[in-house]
Amino acid sequence: MLDNAPRGSICIEDIEIGMSRSLRKVITDRDIELFAEVSTDHNPVHLDDDYARDTIFEGRIAHGMLTAGLISAVIGEQLPGHGTVYLGQTLKFLAPVRPGDMVEAVVTVVDMDLGKRRVTMETHCAIDGRKVLKGEAVVLAPSRKFD
Repeated sequence: MLDNAPRGSICIEDIEIGMSRSLRKVITDRDIELFAEVSTDHNPVHLDDDYARDTIFEGRIAHGMLTAGLISAVIGEQLPGHGTVYLGQTLKFLAPVRPGDMVEAVVTVVDMDLGKRRVTMETHCAIDGRKVLKGEAVVLAPSRKFD
């Protein structure tokens, strides 16, 4: 995994609109197999080459929620980071992710409610600059006053 920031926390008092963090990860066959095991989603479009070849995708694809999990990793590890609690996330899947694809997950702060410690972020995942997933996250950020 390749990313642009150290792990830890950015407290609500230090977050600014426009702040952004990201990570890049190659999605591997092992990632897909492990996600299938943990989620119990063994849909053959993710796991069976012969089956997946005859689908609209013409080959295996990663679970959409595996890709979305990369957004969670950026939020939980970088911005705001450790101590963050998810309150909501919208997702729109735009294109498939395949084994071997390098996915970049990006979160950008678009709104804040300091009193309620809520941060709203635009979120997306892309392959070679082409968005494959987009959405919006609302989180409860850590605070020096309460944590």
